[in-house]
Amino acid sequence: MSARDILARLRHGQPLDGAALAWMAQALADGGVSDAQAGAFAMGICLNGLDDAGRVALTLAMRDSGRVLQWDLGGPVLDKHSTGGVGDCVSLVLAPALAACGAYVPMISGRGLGHTGGTLDKLEAIPGVTTQLEEAQFRAVVDAAGCAIVSASGDIAPADKRLYAVRDVTSTVDSLDLITASILSKKLAAGLDGLVLDVKVGSGAFMKDMDEARALAQALSSTATAAGCPTTAVISDMNQPLVPSLGNALEVAEVMRVLTGAAEGPILEVAGELGGGLLASGGLAADAQAGAEAILAAVRDGRALERFARMLAGMGAPVGFAEDWQRFLPEAPVICAVKAPRDGVVSAIDGAALGMAVVGLGGGRVVEADQIDPAVGLSEVVRLGARVEHGEPLAMVHAARSEAADAAAEAVLAAISLGDAPVAEPKLILERIG
Repeated sequence: MSARDILARLRHGQPLDGAALAWMAQALADGGVSDAQAGAFAMGICLNGLDDAGRVALTLAMRDSGRVLQWDLGGPVLDKHSTGGVGDCVSLVLAPALAACGAYVPMISGRGLGHTGGTLDKLEAIPGVTTQLEEAQFRAVVDAAGCAIVSASGDIAPADKRLYAVRDVTSTVDSLDLITASILSKKLAAGLDGLVLDVKVGSGAFMKDMDEARALAQALSSTATAAGCPTTAVISDMNQPLVPSLGNALEVAEVMRVLTGAAEGPILEVAGELGGGLLASGGLAADAQAGAEAILAAVRDGRALERFARMLAGMGAPVGFAEDWQRFLPEAPVICAVKAPRDGVVSAIDGAALGMAVVGLGGGRVVEADQIDPAVGLSEVVRLGARVEHGEPLAMVHAARSEAADAAAEAVLAAISLGDAPVAEPKLILERIG
């Protein structure tokens, strides 16, 4: 078997069996294929796809390209994953809330991909925090805080680590098969008792319509369940940012406002929906509704903040961050308003365009070697249905340079549409699967 043979079969639309996919996963992990071959493999799957058996086989092969963790803790090992959106920082609220309710959450997460932000990049906007922990430290943080959000170590799904970077720069991000295998290879390697997936749909998501989102949710839940991890999925709206900020430090600030009780909003609705079902499946709540109420209570009474602070302390955050977080987060030197060009009602928001505006500011990567500026981004982004007057802010741009701020402002103006008729804010939770 060789990469050439496998790529030729992909090019001609021939199915790949488990042996071929296992060979490719191992070659991705140990350097047996070049970057060009890895990119061609990703493109071939993106264009021609895999059948259900092939998707399961690729997921398991990528999981088994490295180590699979095992846990002996005092509660169920649960996790959540989002397929990616803009202003989506739910993990930073949900993980400590789950921990406060008795679960253990060893969350292996990812970096920014395409127009979407990465949970790891957001955490690392906090000075001193590292998400690259040795296994002993990872286990210690999970034991002490009940949760840890980390990058996959070199021996956790190494095939995915290689393919993940290639996908970001070869325009092969939005493939159902690659997304499924990427998400689940890391999640299944974490040794979970239960998993919930937040599948985003809309202008700020990779999946733009319900049929695509439903197909992904079903693929994820059925693949993970077939691999022995009970999994459900929620389809949620991403036609506007979940929180009114995009950018790493700016989104951390939104999380801290929620955890300290200064703000709530849609992020708590999503956290309750995802966490409620997880707590019920793990035996920590009577049903999903009781679980959702427990999640919200843990946030509102400060227990989730305390778990978050414990987690950050174990990952290198400065002492006292939770009590005085505004002092520690970086701020951009240029902050300016994007003003509404006329009176009107916010009728549409192109979330992907907003995300790419943040990438253009330096808040994301164009190539995998790019360094992220944690301070840049957008804040105070208007909501769908909001009425604005001429000259009122549609958003605030946070930039390193005035020229970059001007370019971002133009992008924001193009991404936010104003109309005259009233617009209802879309329903947030659209469907539940499994």
